[in-house]
Amino acid sequence: MASTADIRNGMIIKLDGDLYSIVEFGQNKTARAAAKVWAKLKGVDNTRSIEKTWNSGDTIFPVRVERRPYQFLYREEAGFNFMDTATFEQLTLPDNQIERPELYKDGQEVFILVNTETELPMSVELPPNVVLRVTYSEPGMKGDTATRTLKPATVETGAVVNVPIFVDEGDLIRVDTKTGSYVERVKE
Repeated sequence: MASTADIRNGMIIKLDGDLYSIVEFGQNKTARAAAKVWAKLKGVDNTRSIEKTWNSGDTIFPVRVERRPYQFLYREEAGFNFMDTATFEQLTLPDNQIERPELYKDGQEVFILVNTETELPMSVELPPNVVLRVTYSEPGMKGDTATRTLKPATVETGAVVNVPIFVDEGDLIRVDTKTGSYVERVKE
């Protein structure tokens, strides 16, 4: 058990029988009332997003989670297949446990969050950025560089990313996995 003073971003807690990840938190202090701690929570084992407020010092129930390195192998109808890089055991996760499925490339290194109490996988974390090759992009108009003009480009995983006009087919680009947006062009 822990108290509200132990709350951190990314912490996973048990609330009303469900698991939630803390996305954002803060304190509200007023002159006459006791301090309150609020948090925005995202469901780990469900798709709900909620906000919760506690009195300062209330008890919370954190869940011990391990980040284990896995490699993404391939996708099939049953879900996404991963291999543990230490034991070479394979694991299939359903689509609802995968965030940003359009950014998964065969051989991609990921981390799977595992509940240590039940040894069940809870979610998959991509690295902060992934490097993908552009497979289709319209040619940019010459001289149209006065504004930050973006155009759609299809990458090797099938995702469509808005890129600057100087990015062409065959280029490698870095994509932010949190937002799915273009970061920079990568030299080969």
